[in-house]
Amino acid sequence: MNFTLGVFILANKGFPMSFDLAPLLPVLIPKAIEWAEQRASEISASGEPLDERGLVLARQVGVASPEKIRLSFVTQLPLPTDPMLLQAALQIGLLGPGMIGLTLGHGIYICRDYNSNRLLSHECRHVQQYEQAGSIAAYLPDYLQQIVQFGYTSAPYEVDARAHETDA
Repeated sequence: MNFTLGVFILANKGFPMSFDLAPLLPVLIPKAIEWAEQRASEISASGEPLDERGLVLARQVGVASPEKIRLSFVTQLPLPTDPMLLQAALQIGLLGPGMIGLTLGHGIYICRDYNSNRLLSHECRHVQQYEQAGSIAAYLPDYLQQIVQFGYTSAPYEVDARAHETDA
């Protein structure tokens, strides 16, 4: 079974392929926080620290504690097992085919073969946003609300992260 078909089958268990996420946020946010905190803990335990290039990039985009950042290089980003959370993440474009990076607190997943200064600077800017918020539990409700309200590419946190991307 290919990845896309597998995601479709998982995502379609009892949920329409498209649904209004705004009224579901009170249910989805605690699930998302729990999932994100678990993944962040895994990255913290087994991830790689930034090299000198990464430390410089992180500082350039405003990260206060770049030494806390850990990277996990994966073939594909992890997906939630909760069907509703999975469907929501796929629907808003947060996870799924085509996504190559994901930041959860000081933990960053990067898909192998896509590691670049541009991607790392983008993800490090998300680390800075998490630091400003204070925690995953404080950041995710705002981030998810922005995505539901404005769409993934127009969400203010994403616009900000893209504005801080650099190839240098």
